[in-house]
Amino acid sequence: MDKLQIKGAWNETKGKIKKAYAELTDDDLLREEGKDDELLGKLQQKTGKTKDELVKWINSL
Repeated sequence: MDKLQIKGAWNETKGKIKKAYAELTDDDLLREEGKDDELLGKLQQKTGKTKDELVKWINSL
């Protein structure tokens, strides 16, 4: 699996994610240093995508 690599400011990336999935809340997208697995787990539950799919998609933003 690729590692989650967030480019630029998290707020900008978070905005792009919310645009694609309007049902996600700020709490769903809360990101703390070193807790990427928790974030990906929340996103998996809400979107139905696999961890690998999410990592590739987020890294492409």
